[in-house]
Amino acid sequence: MARISERDVVIVGAGLSGLCAARRLREAGASVVVVEARDRVGGRTLTAPVGGGVVDLGAQWLGPGQERALGLAEELGVELFRQHIEGRKLLEFDGELRTYRGLLPRIPMLALADLGGSIQRLERMARKIPLEDPMSAERAAEFDAISVAEWIARNVRTEAARTMLKIAIHAIFATELESISLLFFLHYTHAGGSFTRLAEVREGAQTFRLKGGAQQLSERLAQRLGEDLKLRSPIVAIEQGSEGVELRVAGGEGAEGGEVLRCRYSILALPPILMRRIAIAPELPRERRLLNDEMQMGSVIKSVIVYDRPFWREQGFSGEAVSNGAPLRMVFDDCEHDASLAALVAFTVGEDVGRLRGRGARGRRAAVIEHLVQLFGPEAGEPVDFIDHDWSDDVWSLGGYAGVMPPRLLTGVGEALWAPVGRLHFAGTETATRWRGYLDGAIEAGERAAAEIIARLGEA
Repeated sequence: MARISERDVVIVGAGLSGLCAARRLREAGASVVVVEARDRVGGRTLTAPVGGGVVDLGAQWLGPGQERALGLAEELGVELFRQHIEGRKLLEFDGELRTYRGLLPRIPMLALADLGGSIQRLERMARKIPLEDPMSAERAAEFDAISVAEWIARNVRTEAARTMLKIAIHAIFATELESISLLFFLHYTHAGGSFTRLAEVREGAQTFRLKGGAQQLSERLAQRLGEDLKLRSPIVAIEQGSEGVELRVAGGEGAEGGEVLRCRYSILALPPILMRRIAIAPELPRERRLLNDEMQMGSVIKSVIVYDRPFWREQGFSGEAVSNGAPLRMVFDDCEHDASLAALVAFTVGEDVGRLRGRGARGRRAAVIEHLVQLFGPEAGEPVDFIDHDWSDDVWSLGGYAGVMPPRLLTGVGEALWAPVGRLHFAGTETATRWRGYLDGAIEAGERAAAEIIARLGEA
């Protein structure tokens, strides 16, 4: 017989968003249980041991303006340190290697002016998209009807500027530009302050790292839950009625087999794509189902390559590199704050992920190191350790960094992203209005969903 548990609220997903929702609800006096399919908390944060230290294989950076995440780190006693940026950056452009400093690389003057002007134009457009209601923007339908790739093809004059803009957007969204609605792109960049802030390290979204890794935020929040956290417990069915919600946990080895959870309200703190796996009755509205079907995740493999020393720093390089080659799109210095671990972190994104995955574990490692040698020289070919994580092959994420909306989706079903359905509420960084796709957005979304339920509990 199935075991039955009862709470005021059941939260599905023990990532940062779900755990922050649980914290707010418990502070308001609600009884809460958090259920998680994985055998760990943290969602799209993942801190792993390698080379005698620890590295982040998922989300890892914070930046100015991310006040919720910065405040949470301080509250939980997780120290920050600045991302290393001193030295020259590398640009691999059509096979040619160049060095530069600052945000914009050395490309022909006409292309550089074109690139700077295009970024400024996009940022002006983004500022006109209301954060709370992007669908109400004056040109929302027009912008949602085309992809970012189409806008670049029509508005950026020089090939070099088009290529540089594509590299940056590809790196930020981890998906092909043809798959990104221009309206979604503009709202996403406005939610993060500006395109420049998302792309930049110095006082940008990649300014700070967390000593000991970003997964600590979730782990320290989870410690407060005790038995109100259930791991290895994927939800397979949800049924809601006039009095409450019933959620069924999958059976199977190592799981809380066959358990039934009953509650007054539930929060689904999941990427939309994962909700397709849950049988929900009554059926979700058409707009919500379409959203779950069409809002695909980006594709990313994150690799950390450990060396006996940070040789790139010795050569005057920051460790940061961008490339329009393959398999790597971006590289950063990934050394620990005291340089006790010397490492580079490299990102493979979009369509290149499938090609790299097809090489197998040894082939992936060889391809990544070969590309690093092209960028940093022969010393990059002598790592002492290597670890990677393919988020597109992660069964409980199905991609990273976040869900992306293709053309014509946002104006059609945008409100369904965060609108409650009966007693079901939605969280996760995809539903944020500020810093969507980032840790700060995950916190905002969890706290917003919690506030919605606290208000409803107060009315009962």
